[in-house]
Formats: sequence, structure tokens, C-alpha cells
Amino acid sequence: MFRKIFNVIHIGFEVFLLALISFIFFIIFSSQITPPVSHSISIPKRIKINENHYVVGDNWLKKNKFGIWEMYLEGAPYERGIIYGVLSKELTQYQEEVFVNQINTLVPSESWQQVIRLLIGFFNKDLVTNIPSENLQEIYGVSHSFSSKYNYIASKYQRILNYHAAHDIGHALNDYSVVGCSSFGLKNSKTTDGKLVIGRNFDFYVGDDFAKEKLILFMKPTKGIPFASYSWAGFTGVASGLNTEGISVTINASKSDLPRSSKTPISLLAREILQYAHSIPQAIAIAKKRDIFVSETIMVSSAKENRIVLIEKSPSKTGVYETNEDQLICTNHYQSNTFKKDKVNLQNIDESDSKYRYNRIQKLIAQKKQFTLNDVVKVLRDQKNINGDTLGMGNPRAINQLIAHHSVIFHPSDLKMYVSTKNFQLGTYIGYDLKTLFSTKKIGDIDTIAEDPFLKSKSYIKFQYFNKLKKQISNYLIFDTPLTLTRTQINSFISNNSESYITYEMLGKYFAKKKSYKNSSRYFKRALRKKLASKKVRLEINQLINENIKQSKN
Repeated sequence: MFRKIFNVIHIGFEVFLLALISFIFFIIFSSQITPPVSHSISIPKRIKINENHYVVGDNWLKKNKFGIWEMYLEGAPYERGIIYGVLSKELTQYQEEVFVNQINTLVPSESWQQVIRLLIGFFNKDLVTNIPSENLQEIYGVSHSFSSKYNYIASKYQRILNYHAAHDIGHALNDYSVVGCSSFGLKNSKTTDGKLVIGRNFDFYVGDDFAKEKLILFMKPTKGIPFASYSWAGFTGVASGLNTEGISVTINASKSDLPRSSKTPISLLAREILQYAHSIPQAIAIAKKRDIFVSETIMVSSAKENRIVLIEKSPSKTGVYETNEDQLICTNHYQSNTFKKDKVNLQNIDESDSKYRYNRIQKLIAQKKQFTLNDVVKVLRDQKNINGDTLGMGNPRAINQLIAHHSVIFHPSDLKMYVSTKNFQLGTYIGYDLKTLFSTKKIGDIDTIAEDPFLKSKSYIKFQYFNKLKKQISNYLIFDTPLTLTRTQINSFISNNSESYITYEMLGKYFAKKKSYKNSSRYFKRALRKKLASKKVRLEINQLINENIKQSKN
């Protein structure tokens, strides 16, 4: 019943619905956690240089002209954590407010709470024992600047600690059934300069507000390797990062077995690799010594070794995949021999949208002899089907699903990374030179990659109108927010994204809830004639049609 209900509500932010709901109860019911630092330390005051620019000693935070926050930090774990919090106080409090507001909106009835308690009971212990002391101290330092507003949920330290596990909890309960990240690496004959280049889309969606304020962190720790990481304020883990040894790290989710207890959050494992791995063998060794909650692929590239590998981990085993070709593609299924006959992985390949994105990237790479950075961006922005025909806009089968929190390109040999700014990966990418930055503690000259012309197109304007009404329908389906669509609204909704199956699937669900089963089935059948995201979606829509038939006979 639990999974059935949420399969019916197949919409954009539903992928993280369980993550958000589960997170709140995970915090509430987890045991009290002892702070990792016993000694007290004075909280430094930041100096305001100008609007959106703050300094504490040699550490700083400022917002650039593209709207991206940039932060430089150095020092010991606890001290730099405190400074992180002081510099970004408003940002971290904003991110938590957005997150908790989503939770408060999504938490359902008492009966749901009972179900969720059972499902997440296995998460509520041993988290601290699976996180390195350095990370605990840093996270504790950041927590001092959290708001007291949400102390009714848990202590500041407990809350931020468990934010780092929310990604894993949501992944475990929801298996990323809709959204999936895509990444690929090229080298030698496939790049114009022969050097490594990595491109990745991070399709993490927790509502529009959550993605408004992005932060690139430049960290120079007292122990380990300086690195840069792109995500959001208050998050000390790594989703996409590059260190000064030329090692890049990104994470892609895969279908997961349900874990039995809390382990190391995947973002903190990625952080450990980025901070301490000088080579791919070292990265693999670090990955193997940690147990994780869920199934995830860590793509690691090394400029010095001219290598790209996929470290594939599940709660029970670790595999490594590497190819002799000058390209390597990663979506959301495993490729190593370790998982070659794994039933969960084979089912994921068969039923999910992962294979479609993989095949499209493969096709685009084959179409061009050598790639520049601009060519890599074009792949990351691609919305087409494998043969170049349309999927409509926002299809999970597309490389660009128009939901990405961020997109990144790494040029590890030159210690450069390019990050997307706004409007998913459609806007300008801005480049950072890590060599210059860590030697001068200043942002040097910024290279840019131009925005996608699609951003100024009539099609994108249509998508914005489509998305606005889609959210209204979603709120009606999930929260019973009053909604009665006019014929004009329905026609507009269709015309603004007529080639997407999602358009008709949403209308089918809308009319099913209105108990207009004939209209509902008509729209579901139209959805089936479009290019669906996956086999799983086809099965779900057919099931909904059958339910309409049963309901119409009652």
C-alpha cells in the first residue's frame, strides 16, 4: 500500500517526498548525540566588507555577479567549521528553513507517521560511529550558527548531522525511481587537447527554493589536500568536487537494497576521497574501508594517472569498473563484474530510465571525433531521445531533465572546474582555477561558457508555464489543494508540452481523482503513445488504467 500510493503520484518533487518525511522522524527518534568536542572556543566575529561579502581572518564568503556564493576556508576541523557557520549564517539558516518547510508541508497523518517510523527504525543508531572524527568536529562547528528556531525538532548538532544522511535515507526508501544523475569522462583521442575532461549533471531536487542559493567551497584543511566542492550552504559533504592533486569526484545513485542500519553517508565518503586521495588506488582503498547506507557509484578521475574509474558500492559489496576506451559513461546502473549478475542491478537496467540516458550519451560521444568544453556542455544540456527525436520537456529519460541542482565540468590536468549558475544547466557556466585560488586565496580571472540559446526560446517560456500548472496539479493530487481546471487551462497545459508523456499522465491522475474515469483513461492512453521514461512507468500507467476500469464499474 505504501509504495502503491506513491507510485500513483508520479511527479517532479515526489522523488524526495519520502526522504523529507523520513528525515524529520529520523531526527526526532534518533538517540541523543554527544558533541565531538568538549572544549569551548570563542565564536569569531565576521567583518562585512560590503553587501554579500564577509571576512573572518583569511577566510571569506562573497556572492559573485552570477549569483553564486564563493567561500574560502582553512584551518583545523572544529575551527574551520565554526568559521564556516559564522560566514554563512544567513545562508545555512535559509537552507534549513526551506528544508523544514518542505517537511512540514509533506508530513501527512498520524497513520502515515506510524508507517514511516517502522520503515526508518533501522536508521536511528550508529550514525556517529560511521563518520570520521574530523567530519564530526567540522559539522559541530557549523552547527553553532544554526537557528534555535528548530530546536523543538532536535539540537542544532543533531539536525545538521542528520541532514548529511537525508540524501541516503530518501534514496533507500525511494530508489530514485524518477530522477537520475548523468556523468561521463573523456580523454586522449576524444578531447581536442588530449587531456581528461569530466561532465556531470546533479539531478537533486528538493523544490525550487532549495536550489536558489548555490555555494562553491574552497577548502584548505590542515590535514589532507586542498579541494573545491559545489553544493549548498551548511553541507560539508561532496557531490561534485576537484582537489589540487587533479582528482575529481562525483556521485551517482543506483537502485539500492534496503539497508539494515546507518552507515557512512555517501557524501562524506566522497569528501574523504577528495580530501585524502592522491591517486585512484588510494581512492579505491578509502571507498572499500567504509560501509554505506545505499547503492551509489563514485566516479573518480586522476589527471596524473590519466584514468577514470567507477567505484560501485552497495551496502554489501564494492566493485570497480574501468575501460580501455577513451570514454567512460555513468548514469544510474552498475557496470563492473561485481554487479554483472546482481538481480537488483539487472532489474534496474531493465525497468529504469538509466539505460536511455546512457545510450544517448554514448550516441552523442560517437557523433563527434573530439570534444571541447563547449561540446561537453552541449551533451549535458541535451534533451533529445537516442536518435535525436523529441521526448518533450522534463522527461527523466533525457540527459537534461530540467531539474538539475547543478552541473559541473572538470578539467583536472589544468586544475579547473566550471559550474552551472542558474536555470538548471541552461545558464552560464563559470570557471575556477584552483591553482591560482589556493596560492593567492583569491578568485582569479573567471572563464565562462555561454548560456544555452534554449533559455531565451519560446519553448522554454512554454516550459515555465507548463511547470507552473504542473505544480498546481501536483499540490491537488498530494495535498488536496483545491483545483478545478478549465478547458482553456487543459488545452494550454497540453500545448505547452505536447510531446511529453508527463503532460497526459498528470491529466490522467487529475481526472482519476475527480472520479472522471473515462477522461482519466483517455489521457493515460495518450501518455502511453509518447516516449515514456521507463518500463516501470509503462507498467504503472497500465495499472492506473485498470484501476479506472474497476472504479467505473463500482
